[in-house]
Amino acid sequence: MKSDHKASNNRIIIIDDNVAIHDDFKKILVKEGDDNRDLEDLESLLFGSAIPGNTGIQFEIDCALQGKEGWEMVKNARENEKPYALAFVDGRMPPGWDGIETIKHLWEISPELQIVLCTAYADYSWKEIQDVLGKSDSLLILKKPFDNVEVLQLTHALTRKWELNQEIQGRLHHLAYYDNLTGLPNRALFVDRLTLALEAAQRDKYKGALLFIDLDNFKRINDTLGHSVGDELLRIMAQRILLSLRNTDKVSRPIIPETAARLGGDEFTIVIPELYGNERAAVVARRIEKQLAEPVHLGNHEFIITSSIGIAIFPDDGNDVESLLKNADLAMYFSKNSGQGRFNYYRESMNEAALRRLTIENHLRIAIEHKELELYYQPQVNITNNKITGFEALLRWHNEDLGTLSPLEFIPVAEESGLILSLGDWVIRTACKQAKAWFDKGYHFERIAVNVSVRQFTHPDFAEKVLAIVEEFDLTPNTLEIEITESLLMQDFEKLVKNLENLRKHGIQISVDDFGTGYSSLSRLKEIPIDSLKIDRTFIVGIEKDGRDLSIIEAIIAMAKGMHLRVIAEGVETSKQLNYLLNKQCYEAQGYLYSRPEPAEQIEQFLQQGAFLKPALN
Repeated sequence: MKSDHKASNNRIIIIDDNVAIHDDFKKILVKEGDDNRDLEDLESLLFGSAIPGNTGIQFEIDCALQGKEGWEMVKNARENEKPYALAFVDGRMPPGWDGIETIKHLWEISPELQIVLCTAYADYSWKEIQDVLGKSDSLLILKKPFDNVEVLQLTHALTRKWELNQEIQGRLHHLAYYDNLTGLPNRALFVDRLTLALEAAQRDKYKGALLFIDLDNFKRINDTLGHSVGDELLRIMAQRILLSLRNTDKVSRPIIPETAARLGGDEFTIVIPELYGNERAAVVARRIEKQLAEPVHLGNHEFIITSSIGIAIFPDDGNDVESLLKNADLAMYFSKNSGQGRFNYYRESMNEAALRRLTIENHLRIAIEHKELELYYQPQVNITNNKITGFEALLRWHNEDLGTLSPLEFIPVAEESGLILSLGDWVIRTACKQAKAWFDKGYHFERIAVNVSVRQFTHPDFAEKVLAIVEEFDLTPNTLEIEITESLLMQDFEKLVKNLENLRKHGIQISVDDFGTGYSSLSRLKEIPIDSLKIDRTFIVGIEKDGRDLSIIEAIIAMAKGMHLRVIAEGVETSKQLNYLLNKQCYEAQGYLYSRPEPAEQIEQFLQQGAFLKPALN
């Protein structure tokens, strides 16, 4: 049943084998002047108000002599989207269908049609009628000979009832198939449209595409500014996606239109039912990315929303909804992990990578219990006297089935799965336990540094957990240094400062890792309580090239000195890098020039030698 019929419908069909009856109905229903005003007054009495804007009720009358002829007319009217609202059906129409059989067939093709059964004799009891047609409030019986006023009342009331039913059905249809927030089709309608597109593509031997769109870092907006701002942004993004589709260039318009849908949260899809070359999907993806990334101003805030898009081509990448959606989602996942604001076509190799990721996650869940995790420690050295000032704790994992895994591979999995919280707690506890063991043996160093993720640091009870662990091992609080990435400064700033102040007031040291790569605001940096900056290794490598990295390093060192912060260079591997840092008054470093990350037993040997570590000059 269609839900987009006109709000007003006065189309009526008379199905009766007597032409004189047709004329009688026309005389009663097709009136002018005062009679029309009487009908408007009648509606006002029946329903409380007249049809808005209706200054003269005009019924459009069509007639059929037999039930099958009437059925054909009703069928054609629906197909042409000009349905009848009401049918008057004679009870007897020999030699064809009688009234009951005619009504049964009419409701098969037009179940919303209001019907009046006109009969002069008791051909059927009401129970017999219900046994054949079922119980329905869309059927009334009119005895012949009928009264003119009764016909007018029934016609007026039932056509109005049809209109009200259509309005209700339209609202219910919208609730069932459209997203309440953005007005876009929802998952149910998306699945229906994609199913039709897949069937058409398979039947007519052409290709289509499914685009899976995810807004980058959108959860952060909801968490920091509230869902009302997030909802308004979603509405704006939905309209921009629609605008991208309206701009699509086509040779011809396919029977099934391009469909944008919201699956939920910040996930959207687009079905391109017919492609003229696979590259056209990329054209649409680029257009969407460009539209979404235009700045949005809401109140005092400016947003630039990037998106990650996955593209699956059908039927190549799937000939059913489930597999196609899975593959487009997988391609989107690879886009998100390769950098924001990108798109990828699905490739078969992605399934292998996804399977490995799932395998890593499953093994990682039990890695702590199976004692597969280990901390290595990399010395941090005062380059003026080669004295070890501290250590950075670095996580290592060797699994019997997967072998030795790089943190670059398993840490992102831990982040996405939420395992980083338990994993991070284990790292802090293990590092503090090891520091305590070394202190108890009489070894001396200033601090032990532990990296924490954004998800860890923003957890509500992070500071309390850290302080409890430090107290458990009876460590001086400033022994522990928490390393946060520069990108964390772009999160909920008020919450960030609160957590940092809570840690700092208890003596925990704070270091900003990978400094210079996160594009953080310097005005924010001066507002947060930190102790040191770590110059990222990508700038240290640039020392060998004498490029712009030198200016950046000098600026970081000067800024740190002006803010009374300690500065340490990581990734130092050559004598040239060491001499440059010493000349620029950066007095702490860590890197392969001094030592690779080593297990606790090897580090203990350094400590036994007086905590001095000379560079391996080259």
